[in-house]
Amino acid sequence: MVAVTIRNLSEEAHRALKVRAAQHNRSAEAEMRAILEAAVRPEGRLLLGTALQEIGQKYDITNADIEAIEQVRDKRPAKPMKFE
Repeated sequence: MVAVTIRNLSEEAHRALKVRAAQHNRSAEAEMRAILEAAVRPEGRLLLGTALQEIGQKYDITNADIEAIEQVRDKRPAKPMKFE
């Protein structure tokens, strides 16, 4: 885990943070983590797993379809590309 130090936070901001943390029944540190997570990981972001699930449902892809692909696909390791 990474530790972060926030310097020069105003007293007003610190008090407001403590009030907000109390409203959410968590510590000021947990509240800061929640605020930072929400800021850098917004709700509208693309979630790859969710996107793949939606594609599978849209085209009615089943486990049997995936197993059939696995049986016929080339399982040899790919050759590295050459940039000469």
